[in-house]
Amino acid sequence: MPPTLSVAIITLNEEANLARTLASVQFADEIIVLDSGSTDGTIEIAKSFNAKVYSEPWKGFSAQKNSVIEKCTGVWVLSLDADEELTPALQTEIRALLRGNPSADAYLLRRRNLFLNRWIRYGGYYPDPKLRLFRRHAANFAPPARFTDRPVHETIAFDGNLETLHADLIHHAYPTIESYVEHMDRYSTLGAQIVVSKGKTSRSSLGFYYNILLIPTFTFFWNYIFRCGFLDGREGFLLHLYHSTYTSWKYSKAWQTTRKR
Repeated sequence: MPPTLSVAIITLNEEANLARTLASVQFADEIIVLDSGSTDGTIEIAKSFNAKVYSEPWKGFSAQKNSVIEKCTGVWVLSLDADEELTPALQTEIRALLRGNPSADAYLLRRRNLFLNRWIRYGGYYPDPKLRLFRRHAANFAPPARFTDRPVHETIAFDGNLETLHADLIHHAYPTIESYVEHMDRYSTLGAQIVVSKGKTSRSSLGFYYNILLIPTFTFFWNYIFRCGFLDGREGFLLHLYHSTYTSWKYSKAWQTTRKR
């Protein structure tokens, strides 16, 4: 019988996170790790958890995740980031689901985002459902299942029977302010590419200030006030403040690209 569940993870210098992630998926039939040039202990950690490790140059988030899916042999694939962890309740729920006769071909996981090690419950950050568990070959996928071709915020393309599991996936997203700033600098560059490709930049002065000042300001007040982000304390304030800054960076980098052209 082929393995029932494959776990697919991409890595680059994830020794601070990977052991925690792999420890939470030891019930899986196989674990596939696709590395893109780690210089720390990532590969050694992966091998210590009996993962099958492959190395390929970085091709972008979507292409890298599609490549690791292609190496999976399980009927089901659980796609995880290296800084995510299944709660014991989610481990139990997935095991019970796959032992039975799942009624859907794909499942959303409720993601619990941590900022400075605090669970961010409000402001639109929870439950943050992500499609991560899916049949590798299903009628609604072009076999095998693939992530959409986007520079960032990639998702599995799916149009079928989709359900949501009850237990949580923990995302150890940003343990420090420095890690958040570093991530958002990279992600805003990728997000700017999407803005440019959709033609959402403006050459007028009004459009410039609207994108770079008004949209980030509205984003902050919408999430922090109207979506109750203030209930997450000082960590919540900082996260929403910096997220609005990320939004401004994204549009300013998009404007910079079109300005150069």
